[in-house]
Amino acid sequence: MYAFEYHRPTSVKEAASLAGGAEDAKFLAGGHTLLPTMKLRLAGPANLIDLGQIAELRGIERSGSAVTIGAMMKHAEVATSAEVKEAIPALAEMAELIGDPHVRNRGTIGGSIANNDPSADYPAACLALNATIVTNQRKVAADDFFQGIFTTALEEGEIITRVSFPIPSQAAYAKFRNPASRYALVGVFVAKHADGVRVAVTGAGSNGVFRVPEMEKALSGSFTPDALNGIAVPQDRMNSDIHADAAYRAHLVGVMARRAVQAAAARG
Repeated sequence: MYAFEYHRPTSVKEAASLAGGAEDAKFLAGGHTLLPTMKLRLAGPANLIDLGQIAELRGIERSGSAVTIGAMMKHAEVATSAEVKEAIPALAEMAELIGDPHVRNRGTIGGSIANNDPSADYPAACLALNATIVTNQRKVAADDFFQGIFTTALEEGEIITRVSFPIPSQAAYAKFRNPASRYALVGVFVAKHADGVRVAVTGAGSNGVFRVPEMEKALSGSFTPDALNGIAVPQDRMNSDIHADAAYRAHLVGVMARRAVQAAAARG
């Protein structure tokens, strides 16, 4: 690693102030992306601002028709939360599928969303559940937040504080995992809301997480796996790498979507 200054603020205000006054500062949440890139000398921030001691970034609360999760809540905490399990069981089940126990007990929801890895699970959940990402400066709808691979609407020095998920009537997540990393080769999150169905895909898109309007329209008319018959995503929108080519990923989107709908419908 390159030399850097380490900061450990205890409030969002202090963290934002440090970021505004420090040269080349990076926020540290779970560290699963930033620390490895620093070890490989692919990144060398002059200042590292650890968000781990900020109490206001923690907590899970159900209020009315939404569940709000603090940005520094770990994947394991989301997976085992009684509030999440009761209100949005699909979100808890998705969190349980992230990585391995070491990853789940270190990685955070805010870090995952801010990083927007093209194979991460939370971006699909945010899009399908129509989440609102709350920062220290504003509120951003999930549809506007994710803007491409490793790219979000976050501005320099902006900090995700919490994520609010509207509670759907039915939802499920189906994931085809890389057996080594457990990242999604293809993951599909399906959620039925009062105003229609939302379908979000991760791990497959050449430009990161995306929605599938054709599937959403079909499922809004009939929330059954058969409603997806004949619907295919274009191969030219798919990622292709050593793990799976574009044609295989395009096929898997349909398979995972049907599995997710079947699981959601079975839950009732």
